[in-house]
Amino acid sequence: MQSLSERTAGFTDSVIRRMTRVSMQYDAVNLSQGFPDFEPPKELLDRLAQVAYEDYHQYSITWGSQNFREALAAKQTYFMGRRIDPNTEIVTTCGSTEAMMAAMMTVTNPGDKVIIFSPFYENYGADTILSGAEPIYVPLVPPDFHFDANVLEDAFRQHPKAIILCNPSNPCGKVFTREELEIIASLAEKYDTYVITDEVYEHIVFAPNKHTYFATLPGMWERTLSCSSLSKTYSVTGWRLGYIIAPPEIIDRAKKVHDFLTVGAAAPLQEAVATGLKMGQDYYDDLQAKYTHKKDLFLKGLDDLKIAHTDPQGAYYVLLDIAEFGYESDLEFCEDLAHYVGVGAVPGSSFFREPVNNLIRLHFAKKDETLLDALNRLEGLRDKIKPKHR
Repeated sequence: MQSLSERTAGFTDSVIRRMTRVSMQYDAVNLSQGFPDFEPPKELLDRLAQVAYEDYHQYSITWGSQNFREALAAKQTYFMGRRIDPNTEIVTTCGSTEAMMAAMMTVTNPGDKVIIFSPFYENYGADTILSGAEPIYVPLVPPDFHFDANVLEDAFRQHPKAIILCNPSNPCGKVFTREELEIIASLAEKYDTYVITDEVYEHIVFAPNKHTYFATLPGMWERTLSCSSLSKTYSVTGWRLGYIIAPPEIIDRAKKVHDFLTVGAAAPLQEAVATGLKMGQDYYDDLQAKYTHKKDLFLKGLDDLKIAHTDPQGAYYVLLDIAEFGYESDLEFCEDLAHYVGVGAVPGSSFFREPVNNLIRLHFAKKDETLLDALNRLEGLRDKIKPKHR
């Protein structure tokens, strides 16, 4: 029997999704995998019910239904401040997961290099390897997760084909400042590098921080593939609707890659979610207020319990420092946390290229009562998990 793919030999299953299964095993409050336990906007649910009895049950246009692309183009034109053409500058994908993979395969060849900031969402390294490219990791330094411009340029000197930019960032909640983005932009232009952005948390940003779309920076539209999804903005992670926005010549290639990856996203859901894309500014203001409240509620609870943690600028994740417990394996700590305390978390080592073993990730995209339940369980953390002496 011939051997299996060497390219995927080092892959594990997703640690994030694994921790959801561990949470279910121990009936723990699942703060590991980042999905809410509250419903999407009522307007989307009402439209979904109507769509069930309309003629949207067969394939839509491969790169996205006309109604969806027009609604998305209008929304992003408003927020990005640049007119987006629904017919030539958008391809609809099966979630941002496929958007990122399609973007990577659109711009890279086997043997190319790709810069990834660390910590990073776990798919980025895998996407790079599946594309036959080689990742170059550049650290974001805790606790404020800044980058050293000289270290970043050292990475660019290796002449990468692309850089991946997650903003706001999962897992650390960093929102890149305009000044930081301009540094990245100048290096991308100097070394002729594509920029693949993951902006799924674009509308979950905490004051006074502000999100800047990288593609709107001077000279960056031509080299940027803006990837995002509707999962987090409209609380529909299971609908798997994402997209790439880019110049026509890039989108033309991305459409072909997408066609052979997945053919197309779910037609009924594209039609239903178009209702959300047409909602006004008030919706996004309310969304920001909702998540600001949840962040304040959860972080105050952690402060009251004297658990050291980060203060995210965007997204809905917080990193807890577990150094006091002396675990050599943060995965083992997360398993014990689910088992003995009843709270599900993700080991931080799954996000870092560096040997970081003292952080775990929790998220606060939950109902208030769920967050309070988790905090109540965490009150027993130090009683139920004793420090290990190395």
